[in-house]
Amino acid sequence: MNTQNKILVVDDDPVNREFFQLMLSKLGFMVEEAGDGVDALAKLKKFHPDLILLDNIMPRMSGFEMTKSLKEDPKYRDIPIIMFSALDDVQDKLAGFDLGVDDYITKPFHFSEVLARIKATLRNRQLFTQIAVRESRLDLAEDLSRDMKKNLSGFAAHLDDLDSAIAKFSAGGEASGLAHTIKEKTHKIRKDIAELDARIEKTILEWEALKKNEIGLSTLESQIRKFFQQEQTQ
Repeated sequence: MNTQNKILVVDDDPVNREFFQLMLSKLGFMVEEAGDGVDALAKLKKFHPDLILLDNIMPRMSGFEMTKSLKEDPKYRDIPIIMFSALDDVQDKLAGFDLGVDDYITKPFHFSEVLARIKATLRNRQLFTQIAVRESRLDLAEDLSRDMKKNLSGFAAHLDDLDSAIAKFSAGGEASGLAHTIKEKTHKIRKDIAELDARIEKTILEWEALKKNEIGLSTLESQIRKFFQQEQTQ
């Protein structure tokens, strides 16, 4: 894991902020602090954190309110959030997970546990990012294949026109040898197009078969969140 990951610590208690600043900086993380949700939203624009450690109970804007604001903003909704709270209530945890937090830790906490959860959350986010990139690449490849298949039909139509022109050319009795050569070439091109078309068609059918059992990225993330939610509330 890249130890230069950036973490934004949002807590109205300066002692907690100083503690995390000291401990996480020693481990190589880049750390920025905010005293409440309003301050944090302002600092997000310049700091762009990889993860947010967020206290729930704060003045001006609670952790829940800040989470709701982030998840409604396309620029920030993918930033993972680990929420802290002194409230060890199942309903509060469920509310946090429903809003989109990645983890929920009840105070008091051990730093070793927090660090383990930070690393796990960053790994999970990195995994989702890689899946999203590969999913996008596959979508592009699928679109390209469909476009190629469409264009192959156009190429075949042009060859039909060329064959017709060759037939008229040959009927005139002129340059029959050249016409024969061209006809052989068009036959080879037509054969190559047919083979490529068959390969593309097979690929498209395989993609469609795979999609029947495919779990979308958003569904996968939702299922993982529900799993962690069940673990937290048991």
